[in-house]
Parts: sequence; C-alpha cells; structure tokens
Amino acid sequence: MRDAHNDQEDRQRDGSDIVHDAMISSAHAWTLEQNDRRLDFATDAEATMFAETGAAGVTRHLHPAWKIVLSISGHVEIGQGGRTIAAPGLIVPPQLAHTATATSSYAALFVDCRRLPASTQVTRLDEAAVRRILAALGRAGVHAFAGPADLSAALTELTAATGAGDALDPRVAHALREIAHPDATAPIGAVAADVGLSPPRLRTLVRESVGIPLVRLRQWARLRTAIANLPRDTVAAGAATAGFADQAHLTRMARTMLGRTPASLRPTTGSCGHQ
Repeated sequence: MRDAHNDQEDRQRDGSDIVHDAMISSAHAWTLEQNDRRLDFATDAEATMFAETGAAGVTRHLHPAWKIVLSISGHVEIGQGGRTIAAPGLIVPPQLAHTATATSSYAALFVDCRRLPASTQVTRLDEAAVRRILAALGRAGVHAFAGPADLSAALTELTAATGAGDALDPRVAHALREIAHPDATAPIGAVAADVGLSPPRLRTLVRESVGIPLVRLRQWARLRTAIANLPRDTVAAGAATAGFADQAHLTRMARTMLGRTPASLRPTTGSCGHQ
C-alpha cells in the first residue's frame, strides 16, 4: 500500500494548520498538522485509523466495530463499568460503552465487527504485540508519523495475534460489504433482494450473526464517509454527502460513536485542501 501513496495537495493556510489529502490504494486518508500536534486519518472497506501525536482522551461512547488502541510510547486506558483497564494496547469489543485515554502518541484502529473472534470483554495487548501491529501499520518508532498507514498489513498482524472471526453466512457477508463500508449507497431493500431475502429477514439475520442492527452498521459507514471528507467539505456539507439529515445529526453520531465531534477533527482556521 505504501507505493500507492500519492500526496495530492499540501496547503499551508495561516502558518499553523496544514492538511494533506491522499489516496492509499482504496483507502481515503488525510493528515492534519496544527501547531505541535498531528492527526492522521485513513479508512477503507474493513478498517479505520486515527493516529495522533501527544496524549489524548475521548468521552463515553460506543461503536459497532472493534477498536484497538495502541500506545506508541506510553499506555492506554479504557474506562468501563466503573473500572479502568490500562495496558500498552487494548482491544474494545463492538457496542461496549467506554471512555478512552492515551498517555502518549497513539494509533486507534476500528475494525469490521466480523474480523475478530466474538467477545464482550476488553482485551489487553502486551508491548511486543503492540510493537508488531504498529510496525505493520507504519506507526512505530521515532518515524511513526512519517508515511502513509498500511491498514491491510496491520489487520494481518492483528489477526495473527487474536485469531480471525467465524465465517459468516454468505448472505450476511454480502450485506455487510454492500451496506457497511464507506461510500455505500445501495438501499437495504436492494441488498436484500440481491441475496433473495426480504428486508426484515435480512435485518434479523445480520443482527443474529454479528449482534448489531444493520441500521447501526450503516450509520457507522456514513460517519466514516463524513470524516473522510472533512478536509474538503464543511461539516454541514460532509453530513449531507454522507447521508445524514443535517450537521446536528452528524455531530450526535460522532459523539455517540467516537466520543468527539467532527469539529475536533478540522483545522481551527482557514480552509482545507481537497483531493
């Protein structure tokens, strides 16, 4: 994936904010540099990454995806059910309400709900496993933010450490591919027809298979699409493009699923570059 990286625009606006837009194979990716901090974002059909320099934290939230938080030089903390779990890396299962804090620069991977073995518990990753995944991702060592993220390699290393999820009913797998990836536009009825099911039966089958309502997976896909478009859109335009009712709807979904707002992922001043 690294050799497909193509910086399309580096724009300095006011001396403090720089946004880089890139395409990495099939992934959407951008970087925001603001003062002494840098935020990297990348997403493709199966994974999304946020990587940030410096300590950071997000409020209570839950998302229909696995989250793997990897500390680059410290540890991460997950607050859940009145207790705090700390480790060099932590795996948070889908639909688990929690807070998250990183004591240093970090990378957070959000992975398709079907990719890892089912669990309802936060899982610790030791330092060696964290280093291997970060190295595969391209976010390890002193040059952790020097190049594009390799989401595919990181997923391979992650599943080597955790094992892979169970195989899905082919109809469910098709529905997830068509509905739960960024830029998906197919109506649920059309996807159901593709696999010979009624929409209610498809919704039931998906929920029984992965434990998450299909509409929730579509909201997650739309949120990823909106965030991918932030460097070139206003928040309102990004909401409309991704299929949200309005900017307020997008902001609510971001708070619910990420514990942060879309505005926190944009420069404070100036305009953004675009692909």
